[in-house]
Amino acid sequence: MMPSTIRSPPSLGDYKSLAEHQEQTPDTFHGGKPILYYHAAGAKAWIPSSQRGRLPFFPADLSSNPTAPESDALNGSSEETVEQVVDLFVNSESLTIFCPAAEAGVSIPYPLVSIHAIKSIGSGEPKFASVYLQLELSDGGAGDDDFEVVELTLIPPPTASESEATIGTAAPPSETKKLFEAISECSNLNPDPVEEGDDDDDDDRIVFEAEYQPVEGYEAVFTGASDGGLPPPMPGSSAWITADNVHDFFDADGNWIGGEEEGVGGELGEGAGTVHGREEDDSANDPEVEEVGDSKRHKKD
Repeated sequence: MMPSTIRSPPSLGDYKSLAEHQEQTPDTFHGGKPILYYHAAGAKAWIPSSQRGRLPFFPADLSSNPTAPESDALNGSSEETVEQVVDLFVNSESLTIFCPAAEAGVSIPYPLVSIHAIKSIGSGEPKFASVYLQLELSDGGAGDDDFEVVELTLIPPPTASESEATIGTAAPPSETKKLFEAISECSNLNPDPVEEGDDDDDDDRIVFEAEYQPVEGYEAVFTGASDGGLPPPMPGSSAWITADNVHDFFDADGNWIGGEEEGVGGELGEGAGTVHGREEDDSANDPEVEEVGDSKRHKKD
C-alpha cells in the first residue's frame, strides 16, 4: 500500500458530499463515489526542508519559506521549513492533496497516516492552530531508520469570522478542528490491514503430549475413556471432581478439605477459595491504572 501521485486536480464532482450521503440510504455499500468529508482550497502545507523530495508537490529544490501570519510564530526558524499552497480533499478512500503551482498532488491511504494531531505553531504569542501528520511512506525494514517518514503540517484557510480569533490564541479554530475530525473519521473507516499471520494464535495454544483424543471440530474437548468414564485429568489438575467423590474434597459446609485418593495430592495455596469484594481490589483505586478505551491513531496535543 503506497501513496499515488496525481497530475491533474481533483474535481468536487469526483466525490459524493457527506450531507448527500447522510440523507439517503446508499444503493450499494460497494463501489460508487468516495464520500467527501472535508474540502478546502488554498490551504498551506509545510514540511521540514530536510524532507523535500519525498512528496511530489515538494520538489527537492523548493525554496519557498512559510508565509505570514503563521511564519511570525516560528521565531526566526522559518528557513528550516518549506511551504506550498494546496487544495485538500479528505474523502472516505484517501487523503488527497493537490498543489496547483506544482501541478502535482498525492493520494495517501489512511493506514500510512501513523499520527495526526491538532498542533499549535509557536511557543509564545501569537499561536496558530494546525493539523500535524506523520506519514510512513514505505514499508521500512528491520530498524526504525529504514522507514521513510514525512512530517506534514496542514493549515486550513481561515474563514472571515475566525481570522481575527486565530491570532494570539492557542485554541484551535473551527476550520482546523473540522479538518482534524474529518481525518479522524476517515481513518476509522480505513483500519490497518491485517497482515498474514497476525491472527495466528497457534503459538499461544497449550499442547498436551499424552493420550488425549480431541473431538473432531472442537477445541479443548476430548473423548472419554473407553469404558464410558471421564477422560484422564489434564496435567496439573490432579484429578476430576465428580458427584461420586466430591465428599473427598469438600465438607458439608463447602470448605475444601483436600483429597487422599491416589492421583490427588497437594494443597491449595494461600488465598485459594477467598472471595474478594470490589473494595478490596487494589487495581480499582490504583492511580496508575487508567480507563482503557478504543485505541486510535490520532491524538490532540
